[in-house]
Amino acid sequence: MKIALIGYGKMGKTIEQIALERGHEIVSIIDIENRDDIFGEAFASADVAIEFTAPTVAYKNCIDAMEAGVKVVSGSTGWIHNHEEEIRRLCNENGKTLFWSGNFSLGVAIFSAVNRYLAKIMNRFPGYDVAMEETHHIHKLDAPSGTAITLGEGILENLDRKKSWILGDVVNPDGSITKGKATADDELRINAIRRDEVPGIHSISYTSDADTITITHDAKNRSGFALGAVLAAEYLQEHSGFLGMKDLFDF
Repeated sequence: MKIALIGYGKMGKTIEQIALERGHEIVSIIDIENRDDIFGEAFASADVAIEFTAPTVAYKNCIDAMEAGVKVVSGSTGWIHNHEEEIRRLCNENGKTLFWSGNFSLGVAIFSAVNRYLAKIMNRFPGYDVAMEETHHIHKLDAPSGTAITLGEGILENLDRKKSWILGDVVNPDGSITKGKATADDELRINAIRRDEVPGIHSISYTSDADTITITHDAKNRSGFALGAVLAAEYLQEHSGFLGMKDLFDF
């Protein structure tokens, strides 16, 4: 399979390594200094583009790639919720393809399934309140993380007493704390920490007067995310539309 990379930071380089190990060909690498190459022949020859950039440029990257006739896998967070309606229309009506996820890790996919099932169980026990905490490296620009939002949506779908999520306290890279708003009873509070080079930690806790139940996913490095992105690209060889991890892993 011919793959184009959009974004060539640490994640892009890890994706490149895994893609090559799995026998794929990298035909184009787009980064800040050669952004216009996305309109070139080499990029257009790709079967799939894998995009990991920043929230401010991810939307345009995906649109330009799809306009070039290339299917897209995007792991950039902090932008999709503002453009989801348009992306769905482009995929459903115009034949474009975008596979988006806030987290491509197999472990997180399993964790998400456990999270949804636990929320369904806890719906029967109103004495437990739920909250989430996510920790990421100091370079991450958005908070809460895309993974935290996806996990939160999984809770909201299965826990009747929570109607929306809210960003709570944020521990900034310099150690200062930006206090979040007070949390209403029907809101899911998500606290965020930006520390060191942490790939990603997500913890969800249900607390009652008697005890606390906590589930945690702790990523050790970027390789799990990169492998998941390449698996998503391989999935697009036979699939089209607006897709996500629930399509790739049916559990």
